[in-house]
Amino acid sequence: MIAVAHDIIVRPIITEKSSRMMAQNKYTFEVLPAANKIEIRQAVEEVFKVKVSSVHTIKVHSKPKRMGRFSGRSRSWKKAIVTLLPGERIQFFDGAGI
Repeated sequence: MIAVAHDIIVRPIITEKSSRMMAQNKYTFEVLPAANKIEIRQAVEEVFKVKVSSVHTIKVHSKPKRMGRFSGRSRSWKKAIVTLLPGERIQFFDGAGI
């Protein structure tokens, strides 16, 4: 799969847990479900101009949801936790909870 770096990274995930992980130099992103760890590493390095130490990926499965009598499912998506080398920071996240 060949995709543009901005297409691989869908959005950053900013939650309480991900904000605590930023202190350990770990950043969380929603990524394309078809993207692999190598493509995610290259995309983060290209977009944010940082050096990546490791990438962990998680498939978040859908859950059943209801709105009154209508039932359905939430969408499935893929999450990537990216660890940067010591001394590297992503400026985009600096105002987010650290």
